[in-house]
Amino acid sequence: MRVKCVICDAIHQLPDDLPLAKKLRNRPIHTYMCDSCHERIAEKTEERLATGHFKFYRTSSRIDEEF
Repeated sequence: MRVKCVICDAIHQLPDDLPLAKKLRNRPIHTYMCDSCHERIAEKTEERLATGHFKFYRTSSRIDEEF
């Protein structure tokens, strides 16, 4: 299955029997992001978290506790 990264527009080949390929085939709302873009976003997020000026809510339970 040919997939295209939504960020860098690189085209990659996924084996048809992977669970990710099945998810992308059956649910068109899901998008593919290549490993290099995924790692870059994770790195940038960690850097923003380290500054202390960025609030990162992993779950909605923290939001409920503040109100």
